[in-house]
Amino acid sequence: MDIVVPQLGESVSEATVAKWYKKVGDVVKADELIVELETDKVTLEINSPGNGQLSGIAYDVGDEVGVGTVLGAIGEGEVTESVIDAEVSDEGLISGASAASADSDFPQNQPSPAVRKLIADNNLDLGSIVGTGKGGRLTKADVVSYMESLETDASSQVDAQAGPIKQKSRSTNRNEERVRLSRLRKKIAERLKEAQNTAAILTTFNEVDMTAVLDARSRYKEQFEKKHGVKLGFMSFFAKACIIALGEIPAVNAMIDGDEIVYRQYVDMGIAVGTDQGLVVPVIRDAQERSFSDIEKSVGELGKKARSGELSVDDLTGGSFTITNGGVYGSLLSTPIINPPQSAILGMHKIQERPIAINGEALVRPMMYLALSYDHRIIDGAEAVTFLVRVKECIEEPDRILFDV
Repeated sequence: MDIVVPQLGESVSEATVAKWYKKVGDVVKADELIVELETDKVTLEINSPGNGQLSGIAYDVGDEVGVGTVLGAIGEGEVTESVIDAEVSDEGLISGASAASADSDFPQNQPSPAVRKLIADNNLDLGSIVGTGKGGRLTKADVVSYMESLETDASSQVDAQAGPIKQKSRSTNRNEERVRLSRLRKKIAERLKEAQNTAAILTTFNEVDMTAVLDARSRYKEQFEKKHGVKLGFMSFFAKACIIALGEIPAVNAMIDGDEIVYRQYVDMGIAVGTDQGLVVPVIRDAQERSFSDIEKSVGELGKKARSGELSVDDLTGGSFTITNGGVYGSLLSTPIINPPQSAILGMHKIQERPIAINGEALVRPMMYLALSYDHRIIDGAEAVTFLVRVKECIEEPDRILFDV
């Protein structure tokens, strides 16, 4: 039975092998986790198609694979030495049954596709590397060891030229660690750069008095949690406020598609979540139809799935507007970058007590800076400012949300 890369979702055609949970020769059960793939959107777990033994692995960690690619195979029968040592030929996977006969035909120093790619990427001389694998074949460890030896030799030559001064500096700890960019991190970088290169991004700022929202949470948080089974947070207030403002300023919820502007009649609200792998933006569908409790539950569930790596492609697809909360990390003010093809993003920040002049009197109030980054190609400055003022009004007077005024 082949272990095959499944469909990865809309507009996703490639993935990176992130981790093998089994090694060649291990006994596996049907639906048991075998390998983990990483796309530019989600981490995908692939389970065994049946009972048996892992008879071969075709791609190493870090290799890129496409939809339909055979990652490995599940065989039956006892584990033999030939099965355990099965490797990949130019044509694909060598099964355990044919591995022994293949040894005589396989060139002694012929590396696997993954190893050949590593050699090519680093412009190495194949004949200079000694293989320690079966039959003298090159392994990934052989190539890495060879590269490390080159770095050591180069460092020694520099040290010899530098003389005593170089030797003296060695007492300083200058260790470095190189970590391969994850596919998700690379995609984040590409999309952020795309946004900066394509959109005419401007940011407008305002500040909001959080007194009314804090009072409302204080009064109703226990009843709210008891009835709905979820805590009452700030995100539902801001999501509701944005939904009202988006209804009044539709350009903020629109996007450019070629030479057309697409005005959405719905709000798919993206909520930015920070994870160990990078920032992801799961989407709450039809947020305009959701209650406070529905929004809070969705935010909690999506955040939990994001941090555990369980988000699906559908969870991350689409989105018409995004909210990001840098305040959870202590950010006082920032200029968020829009999430293309969206046209705007709201940045929330840290709540900080500051003296504010109210009716000629200086009062200390819990204040938050708000930032709206927007694409000036589609949203005018007056629309952006009006949108942000509308959000401010709804937060400072939450009754407006209830009565939509």
